[in-house]
Amino acid sequence: MSSINTNVAAMTALMTLNRTNDDMLRTQNRVATGLRVSTAADNAAYWSIATTMRSDNMALSTVQDALGLGAATADIAIAGLNTAIDIASKIKSKLVAARAPGIDRVKIQSEISELQNSLQNTVDAASFSGQNWLSVDSTGNTTKSVVASLSRDSTGVLAIATIDIDIGATGSMLVDSSGGGLGILDSTRTVTSGGTYTILNLDISALTDAAADLTDLEDYINGVDTAIGSMTDAGTVLGAAKSRIDVQKDFVSKLMDAIDTGIGQLVDADMNAESTRLQALQVRQQLGVQALSIANQSAQMILRLFQ
Repeated sequence: MSSINTNVAAMTALMTLNRTNDDMLRTQNRVATGLRVSTAADNAAYWSIATTMRSDNMALSTVQDALGLGAATADIAIAGLNTAIDIASKIKSKLVAARAPGIDRVKIQSEISELQNSLQNTVDAASFSGQNWLSVDSTGNTTKSVVASLSRDSTGVLAIATIDIDIGATGSMLVDSSGGGLGILDSTRTVTSGGTYTILNLDISALTDAAADLTDLEDYINGVDTAIGSMTDAGTVLGAAKSRIDVQKDFVSKLMDAIDTGIGQLVDADMNAESTRLQALQVRQQLGVQALSIANQSAQMILRLFQ
């Protein structure tokens, strides 16, 4: 039956065309954004997971920055420590040279004094971003914590792990900036005659070839040698910490890449499939327009019956 009130064919063609237009709009959005899940309406579960993972990845980026800062600070401290060991070794060689009888110890002391100044300057300069792990206030916090990782357990609770580095008297402290004298270089040492000294202020200018003075000189040599051994141990502490930081940096970088890949598996659009679907929908749209046009023309045929 033909009716001018209800054009079933046109209504069907219009419904099909509207559905095609909706599919095309959705496909065009995927092509434009590169995402098949861009909002919660697309897939609530995947969108929620991806949003949480993106947030965690941003936090991991901050962790990576913190590790980079810690690595740079450790590098500066290690460089300063190596230089300090070299300078202390030169001081020891000067003291050994001063052991020879009849030598001018005043002149040797002038050289040692310059080396002591260089030693202090090296310690003071081993600073990065306001952090100095060689010149440390013993009254403050002598453990530095570098943020190492961020993880989320099955209940969604975040946990932050750190790498703790001892920069106190048992770690890398060469000079106690508080004046407490707990550092390797500024700790008080004694000589056989009863006098005291530190590596930074020992003075041999008044020593003679007397047996007691030569004994004190040997105490100086042993003291400097002991300090070099302690600095070597401190270098081991810093080197181990630097290795841990580097390993963690590499892990965090790989973890971030893995999370990016996981997010992509959840929400990224397959561009090959979407481009093919878009072409097919364009053809369907054109056919739908033609079908609607033909359905609308059927009403015009009724007019001819009244001519």
